[in-house]
Amino acid sequence: MTTDTADKIIDYIKTHGQATAKELINYLDLSPQAVFRQLARLLKKNQISKIGKSPKVFYHVHEQNKQKSESNVTLDFAVEKTIDQYFLVITPAGERKEGVDGFAYWCNKTGQPFEKTAKEYVETLKKYGAFNKEGLISGMDKLKSTFNRVDLDHLYYLDFYSIERFGKTKLGTMLLYAKQSQNKILIKELIDDIEPRIRSLAKDYRIDAIGFIPPTVKREVQFMKELERHSNLNLKKVNLVKVKTEIAIPQKTLNKLEDRIENAQKTIVVDDKGQYQNILLMDDAVGSGATLNSTAKQIREKGICSGKIIGLAITGSFKDFDVISEV
Repeated sequence: MTTDTADKIIDYIKTHGQATAKELINYLDLSPQAVFRQLARLLKKNQISKIGKSPKVFYHVHEQNKQKSESNVTLDFAVEKTIDQYFLVITPAGERKEGVDGFAYWCNKTGQPFEKTAKEYVETLKKYGAFNKEGLISGMDKLKSTFNRVDLDHLYYLDFYSIERFGKTKLGTMLLYAKQSQNKILIKELIDDIEPRIRSLAKDYRIDAIGFIPPTVKREVQFMKELERHSNLNLKKVNLVKVKTEIAIPQKTLNKLEDRIENAQKTIVVDDKGQYQNILLMDDAVGSGATLNSTAKQIREKGICSGKIIGLAITGSFKDFDVISEV
């Protein structure tokens, strides 16, 4: 009976393209509990997928990657483990696909051979991973080659925003969609992931105060505000203010370095008179580094920091000067 019911659900969805739980309950003439149990089993087996939020949830027959299933490829254990840990893609329909299944979807979408591309992906990760030292990537060389004056003692990011050929990293993907979708569940997941690393850096540099770079794009749910609110770092807060101008100009819309520097200098104000030893400045993404460096300059000029100023971003660009316009 279980098999018959599962088959009926799949046949119904195939016939109609998609279905809601309510449609299936009416069609099968079963209790809601029985239908949801079947749906849960089919989801777990990857035979169906769902999209939407309650009460508007639609179920689809899961599209298996043809390249992977037809060739019956078995990846090397180390390759599979790496992909499972680091790969994440969000489909145009808003479905989250991770690990090997997500990579197989991406290969099929981009028309690339699965097994060969999987090995190349792992090799590319190793190339970029060489820049990661104990969970941090230094951006100081990039900063010094871009600016005549550098007021940060150190600049780090937790990962690159994107890598060659394969696009956004897992952290870059999570950051982009956490901000764009304003999804609090995804935002919380991202905060839970990065908070231990922020805490570790703060301990290493004996940070006693933190400043969160204020957002420049108006959103109902602001990622940096959520990070400030929900991260339990037990640090004093340096008050940073985004000045409201007649016409708001987001940093991400500016392609010239001098324009980004002017924007940061004139629209972000360090409104604080405290005295701190070591300050951590937190931003979501670093393209040029203009915002963090300009903010550090203000802190220096105000004389509110007697020690070091450390800049930290969740993601950063790989090139010397690169604009991450998406976030």
